[in-house]
Amino acid sequence: MTLSVLRSVLYMPSSNERALEKAKTLPADAIIFDLEDAVAPDAKEAARAAAVAAATSGEYGGKVLTIRCNGLDTPWGADDLAAAAAARPDAVVVPKVSGAAHLAQVAAITGDVPIWAMVETPAALFAVREIAAFPQVSVLVMGTNDLVKELRAALVPGRAPLLPHLATALLGAREAGKAIVDGVYNDVKDLDGFRAECVQGKELGFDGKTLIHPGQVDVANDVWAPSEDEIAQAKKVVEAFAEAEADGRGVVVVDGRMVENLHRDIAERVLATAEAISARG
Repeated sequence: MTLSVLRSVLYMPSSNERALEKAKTLPADAIIFDLEDAVAPDAKEAARAAAVAAATSGEYGGKVLTIRCNGLDTPWGADDLAAAAAARPDAVVVPKVSGAAHLAQVAAITGDVPIWAMVETPAALFAVREIAAFPQVSVLVMGTNDLVKELRAALVPGRAPLLPHLATALLGAREAGKAIVDGVYNDVKDLDGFRAECVQGKELGFDGKTLIHPGQVDVANDVWAPSEDEIAQAKKVVEAFAEAEADGRGVVVVDGRMVENLHRDIAERVLATAEAISARG
């Protein structure tokens, strides 16, 4: 089992040269070079050139590098997508995806470059199955701030108003066999609150979290990395199943608990995740 690691996915404003330089040294698993929300209208074209240069520089180690383009309904969207397609980053990030027809318009420009589709509107939630199943889509990205605005919901600790919608997006991603990363946490000084939301996101089933500040990277990496105890327990389960199969036994007991095939599958995913993190260094 080979997994990509997306514990920490950091937005970086492509109009900020210092931020782009700093991103080279950060232990984030992935970078989103942002051309949308973080860039003022008069800086869009310069930011586009900077994002392309960064994505093609070869100076970001083993990080997954993506470019978030402006929407096709803006003056910059089509040119952003064309420039990103030519640069061939690991993916283009498309905001406010509404459905398969929208993605087809994007893919007509980007070709076979993978797409990270942002789920941040009611339309996206109603169409999440077709979005996740779209061939070029490899990752779903929750846009929780925009979703809160569109729903007129409250952004509160524990995110109770958002939980049904987070679960809906997760279902769509898992049905299609795609990765999905959680939305951002806005209070960059509240690392305890951030950690609690990371733990919630991991428990829900997200593969990682989008971040808005370098100070959040280490926490996300820690939460989504299997602990030593989890790795040790996973090894026990896998080894017990291997011994049972060799002996022709159909029942496996580990530490006094009955263990089924699904537990072995979970254990193998834990070990694959740990191996992928180790490979990233």
